[in-house]
Amino acid sequence: MARNDFHSLRVADIEPLTDDSAAVRFEIPDDLVDAFRFAPGQSLTLRRGEERRSYSICAPAGRSPRIGVREVAGGLFSGWLIHQVRPGDVIEVQRPAGSFSPDLEVPGRHVLIAAGSGITPMLSIAASVLAAHPESTVTLIYGNRRSDSVMFADEVADLKDAFPSRMHLVHVLSREPQEVELFSGRLDADRLRRLLPATVDVEGVDHFWLCGPFGMVTDAIEVLTAFGVPGDRIHRELFYVGDEPPVETRHEDAPAGPGAEVTVILDGRSTIATVPPNVTVLDGAQKVRPDLPFACKGGVCGTCRALVTHGEVHMRRNFALEKAEVDAGYVLTCQALPVSDAVTVDFDS
Repeated sequence: MARNDFHSLRVADIEPLTDDSAAVRFEIPDDLVDAFRFAPGQSLTLRRGEERRSYSICAPAGRSPRIGVREVAGGLFSGWLIHQVRPGDVIEVQRPAGSFSPDLEVPGRHVLIAAGSGITPMLSIAASVLAAHPESTVTLIYGNRRSDSVMFADEVADLKDAFPSRMHLVHVLSREPQEVELFSGRLDADRLRRLLPATVDVEGVDHFWLCGPFGMVTDAIEVLTAFGVPGDRIHRELFYVGDEPPVETRHEDAPAGPGAEVTVILDGRSTIATVPPNVTVLDGAQKVRPDLPFACKGGVCGTCRALVTHGEVHMRRNFALEKAEVDAGYVLTCQALPVSDAVTVDFDS
């Protein structure tokens, strides 16, 4: 069974969360139980016609996969899932993927900073690490506009009640005043700079998990770095990138002539494609390997991650891979432009 295959899964139930969000749970047939076993923080890629979207799993490890969806203005996919899909409907779904996930074998002190629908993978991470070890602790700092826009408000509260001594919950609202000024406003660099030392022992935290819009995540990284937190303790994921830096369209070291010879390895099979200058590995190789995995093509979801085993590429941008992955040779093929005349990327690694 290829890891990038899509499988027809039946929708078990749909739970409205707010006016513009819902949780969608899937039934997993017996023959796909192993394929859809997920780690907390991973995501599922859904396909509808030619469109694909990646959604984080919000269920604890060991449960049936469930995704959280917030409607995007004008978003045909999110609107369809929230307003039109019904229990019993069948959706094409790829098996779980992603590396935004804690090691459940090791107890730790975790701080989760989320905004809006960034809570989706955090709910899975928090519930999973708390259940895995009696020594593990979680502090969740959760930013939203108003109290009525908080996704999974009841489940977060229930989790706090289930682990009262090991879970600390901080709600921050930007458009609804609270009694404590520190908890009123956006989760920007200034607020995080004041909020973190007031709520946690920053130096004693084992792992920081960040998920939200681009600005919040980059602000959090800036603040944590200034506090002296090592990079390998900071993990981040974005659910959209609305104010990202511009994408480079050219690279001066790109091969001249017809392009680079790119070998892609997927499911144990090697295929060679000629990728023209200034065309990404994914776009160029898809012409001969349409089964290559991808979802957003924006450098955000990480679905197209592969290991460069020969040659050199240049990533235009990266919002999905951590530094250790990049240092090990992994790239986002949707953002990777060949630099050398010959490149080999391994999707199976």
